[in-house]
Formats: sequence, C-alpha cells, structure tokens
Amino acid sequence: MRKNETGLAYVQAYEYIRDRILNGELERGTKLVEEKLAAEIGISRTPVRESIRKLEQEGLVKQKRVVNPSDTDLRHIFQVRILLEGFAARHCASYITESALAKLKNCVEIGRTGSVEEVMAANKEFHEIIVGATNNTVMIDTIDRMQSIIYLFRKTVVYHKRPLLIEEHDAIYEAIKNHNGDKAERLMKEHLQLDLEFCLNRMKG
Repeated sequence: MRKNETGLAYVQAYEYIRDRILNGELERGTKLVEEKLAAEIGISRTPVRESIRKLEQEGLVKQKRVVNPSDTDLRHIFQVRILLEGFAARHCASYITESALAKLKNCVEIGRTGSVEEVMAANKEFHEIIVGATNNTVMIDTIDRMQSIIYLFRKTVVYHKRPLLIEEHDAIYEAIKNHNGDKAERLMKEHLQLDLEFCLNRMKG
C-alpha cells in the first residue's frame, strides 16, 4: 500500500470509529477489536491501530475501551481550550499575516452562506488559523489532542444552528483585524464558553 493510500485508510478508520463513538453506536466500555473494525471498514489492521491510538490521545478511548466523557470532563477540556485560544486570539491581533487574515474573513463568509458541511469545515479552519498563527507547537499539539471533543462540539453547534455563532466569528475577526488584543481574547473566550453551554444543554435534551 502506497503512503497516500495508507494515510487515507487511517483517516477513514479514525473518522469511522470516532463517529460511531460520538453517536453512541459504540457504547461506553465497548472493547475495540482491531480485526473486527478492519473487516468492517475493509482495510488492514495498521491504520485501525493508529486511529485507536489517536483516539486514546484525544480521550475517547482508554486501554482500547470506549470512554464516555462526563460533563465535568468536557468542561475541563474546554477550560483548557478557552485559555489557549483566548491567548491565540490576543496574539493574532498583533502578529497575524495579511494572508491568514484574508483566510479568516473567508471562513466567516462561508459560515454565512455555505452548506452544513462547508460551515463545519470553515468553523474548523477559523479556529485552526488562529491557533496556528501562534507558531507555538506545544499549543497546537495540545489543541490537536482535543480534536474528537472539539469535533463533537462543532457538529452540535453547526447542525443545531447555535444562535449568533457566525456573528461571533465576525466580531473576533474584526477585533484581530483592528489589532485589539484585549477584545479579541475576551470575545474568543466568550464564544467558546457559549459553545460549551449550548452543547451541554443539547446533550441533556
């Protein structure tokens, strides 16, 4: 199998297992059997093993068993994200490049007019641009290890059309464009806190 095919198989396995955990098909405590999952997906065991390892890093799997994060776990994860992305937004107000700023603006526009899948992708890119602009590999890696939980929240806020989601992105963009670090940090923290509360309420429903 060529390298790019291996990479595609890994992404396919990761998304398949992640989505089945997040939608409840793989219940808490379920043991993940590499051979069974590989047969279901139609790929070899190696990308399945790699994707399980990634899901363990992200907190959805522990010792090859499905974990179901509690509300407290989700709050703790988001508290870290709020601190890091608040800092990243402040940093961007001083150091973001013009090309990255243009990409941020484009993400906001897609958020207003795009399909659900396009809005999902634009939401992901918006936050990744801001975190990536710090050039802080520790911060980027820390956020990367939360990707499954971030995906769960992103899906919830986009599919259930959380009010003012895109307007908040636009306000963050404007604060960064105007080099207002205090405002950018405050708006990002408020934005993520609202995501958290919206998602926890939806999950209870």
